[in-house]
Amino acid sequence: MTQTFKTLIAAATLLMLSLQTAQADEYDDAKKTFINAGESATYFSNSYGYALFPTIGKGGMGIGGAHGKGRVYAGGAYVGDTKMSQLSIGWQLGGQAYSQVIFFEDKRAFDDFTSGNFEFGAQATAVAITASAGAQASTGGGTQTSIAGGKDDASTASLGYRKGMAVFTVAKGGLMYEAAIAGQKYSYTPK
Repeated sequence: MTQTFKTLIAAATLLMLSLQTAQADEYDDAKKTFINAGESATYFSNSYGYALFPTIGKGGMGIGGAHGKGRVYAGGAYVGDTKMSQLSIGWQLGGQAYSQVIFFEDKRAFDDFTSGNFEFGAQATAVAITASAGAQASTGGGTQTSIAGGKDDASTASLGYRKGMAVFTVAKGGLMYEAAIAGQKYSYTPK
């Protein structure tokens, strides 16, 4: 392994670990952000459940990764913990942090996500995300929506459920330019 590659992996790991100090109020703050962001608010009362990630850290230079810890809710009750991991290979440079919520339309979608190891399919992206704007392309298993604004002034426009799931993200900070192939993998542990 080259020294540059080792340094890149170490820096990405430190970035991700430093963003993972999730406290109960982080979950409340993230939920409030999505409730105040427009159409995503209605999903909280109309979905079977959801997975909420207050902070996902992402970074890369050629090879990149993302990681985040979250909680899963069904019928408004906290039922378990989840972790998201992503490895990407392709042109990319920078780092970013964002919040994410995945809504489950029905019990089938909830059971699919909580079955143990759920994965959104690989995707090609061309994303430039800053603290004041963000956009994500659709994944193979869920719908990503466009988000305008940062944490305090986010505005969502829904594309609806796809395969029983709807995904919203809000940029928290950072800058990342990317054209990469990546898939998000989720693990689930019941409470």
